[in-house]
Amino acid sequence: MTEQLSADDWIKEGLKALGKGGFTALKADPLAKASDEPLKALLRRTFGARLDLERAVRNWAAFDAAAQAAVRAIDRRRLDYIEALLERRGLAPAMAQARAQILYWTFLGFALSGPPLPAARLKPLLDEILRMVSA
Repeated sequence: MTEQLSADDWIKEGLKALGKGGFTALKADPLAKASDEPLKALLRRTFGARLDLERAVRNWAAFDAAAQAAVRAIDRRRLDYIEALLERRGLAPAMAQARAQILYWTFLGFALSGPPLPAARLKPLLDEILRMVSA
């Protein structure tokens, strides 16, 4: 899974890069790496997204072996990515692996549960999740 920045994130980072390095600094890779808080951006993006497709694919995987294999591969890539983000925040590899798994289970529970939460209620929950996995 690659870092997914919002359009506002790209614009903000792009304007900073343009001001510091001129138009030649406007390349996607450095802009993506310049994101202030990648784990926070990931949480905001994934928990704030419409998750109909996530639910549909997982339902499909319950009845189709090829879809199930694809879901397993996607899950592994996502977990590896979250682990890497946690390690970059200073967690030891074993702790990053455990917390990535817990965070991913939290996401799956959220994705497969009822209707989405209002943004005002979701933000403090995401802040708390970030504190829990980073402590």
